[in-house]
Amino acid sequence: MTTKPVSTPVLSIDSVDGLIDEPRRIVVSGLAPDELIAISACTERARGVVWMSQATFMADAQGVVDLTRDAPVGGDYAEVSAMGLIWSQQPVASTSAELFADDVMQPLQTVLTAETAAGVQAEARLSQGFAAPEVERLEIREDGLVGTLFTPAEPGPHPVVVVLNGSGGGINEPRAALLASRGYQAFALGYFKAPGLSPFITETPLEYLETGLRWARRELQPKDGFVAVSGQSRGGELALLLGATFPDLVSAVIAFVPGAMVHGAQGAGDPARGGWKGTTWTRGGVPLPHLWQDNAAVHWHPWAGDAPPSRHHSVFFEGLKDTAPVARARIPVENIAGPVLLISGRDDRAWPSSLYSRMVVSTLSQHDHPHLVRHLDFDDAGHAINLPIVPSTQISRLHPVSKVPYTNGGTPSGNSRADDGSWRGMLAFLSEVTGSAGQAAARQNSHAQADS
Repeated sequence: MTTKPVSTPVLSIDSVDGLIDEPRRIVVSGLAPDELIAISACTERARGVVWMSQATFMADAQGVVDLTRDAPVGGDYAEVSAMGLIWSQQPVASTSAELFADDVMQPLQTVLTAETAAGVQAEARLSQGFAAPEVERLEIREDGLVGTLFTPAEPGPHPVVVVLNGSGGGINEPRAALLASRGYQAFALGYFKAPGLSPFITETPLEYLETGLRWARRELQPKDGFVAVSGQSRGGELALLLGATFPDLVSAVIAFVPGAMVHGAQGAGDPARGGWKGTTWTRGGVPLPHLWQDNAAVHWHPWAGDAPPSRHHSVFFEGLKDTAPVARARIPVENIAGPVLLISGRDDRAWPSSLYSRMVVSTLSQHDHPHLVRHLDFDDAGHAINLPIVPSTQISRLHPVSKVPYTNGGTPSGNSRADDGSWRGMLAFLSEVTGSAGQAAARQNSHAQADS
C-alpha cells in the first residue's frame, strides 16, 4: 500500500498591513488536489475580548484555496467572500458587541491558522488599521465641546466631516480616524455619554451642536468652507435636523439609518425625565415636538417591561398613523442647503430607516431640492450598518444605555455588504460634492443599489 505524502500548507496574505477598509487576498497553497483545509481567524478586540471564526475549504486541482474565488464547504459563512473570515467572527465566551480596538490609533491584529486533516498547520497575520501613518489625533475640550479631531497626514486645508454617534452615545473615533485616513479632517463630536456630558440623550440642546459646527468652521478653516455632518441612527436623525436648522453651517448631510422626524428619547432616555417618551432635543430651552408626544396610535412600546417583540419597529409604523404628531415632529428637510446622502437597510428592525429615507427623498423632490440627493438602500441589511470588514454577526443585543434587548435585523452577509457598500458610497459622495479629497478611494466600485 502506498502512503499518501502529508501536505504542507502555505498560508499567504497579499497585504499584511493596511487600513480596515482594504480587502486582502488570502491564499493557501501546497495542498493535495481536493484536500480539505480548515481556516480560522482570531482577533482580539475591545477590552481584550477574542472574536473567532472558522470555515473549511476544498483545494482545487493545483492544491490551492483562494478566498477571493472559493466559497467554503462548511463553517461560519457560506459564499465567496475575500474577507468572510473577518465579518463572520463571533465573540468567544463573551456577550460583547464592541468591534473595535480600545485605542483607535492601534490596528487590530488577526491571526489566521490553516490546518489540514492530518493536523499540519500554517499561520499568518494581518493588521487592520483605522488611522493611516501620520494621521493626528487630538482631544477637543473647548467651548464646552467634548470630541476628538483627526487630521490627515497631507497638508491642508481639508474638507471637514463632523461625525456623530447614535443612541449608544460616546465619541465615534473609529469612523473619524478612517475618514482622516481618506483625506478628510474629521471631528468626532460627543453629545451625550461622553466625559463631562449627560449619560442620557434626554434634553440635548441643539445649541451645543451649533457650537460644534461654528467651532469647526472657525478653528479648522475647512477647504472651500465645506463642513458635512455625518450621523448614525439617532445621529442620522440629528444630522438631518442640524442641516434643516442651521443650513448656513452645514454643507452636506450624511444620514446613516436615520429617522425622518424627531423621536422621543427612547432607549437612551433618562428614566427620571420621561424615559422613552422624554424630550430628546431642545432649542432655546424649548423641547422639540416628537413622534410619541400625544400620539393616540401608540399603545405599547419596546423600551420597558418584558423583552420586546423581535420586530419592535412596528411601534414606529403605529406611530405614523396619528397624522397630527407626525406633522409636528417632521424634520423640515426642505430647509437643508446642500447635498444629502441617505443610507438604510431594508430589513432594519430597530426602526424603519428605509421608509424614513424614502420619505426624506420624496420631500426633497417635492421641494425641487437643487443639490445632489442620493439614497443607498441595502437588501438583507439591518440597522447596524458599520465600517467595512468588521464582524456583522451581532444582530440581537442589549441597548448600551437602557440595557433592554433589541434586534438590529439583517443577515451577517447582507450587513457585511452594506458595511462595505455604504462606506464606498459615502466616499464617492464626498468626493463628488467636494471635488477633492478621497478621490482615489471613491473610485472603488460601490456594490450598493443607489436610488437618486
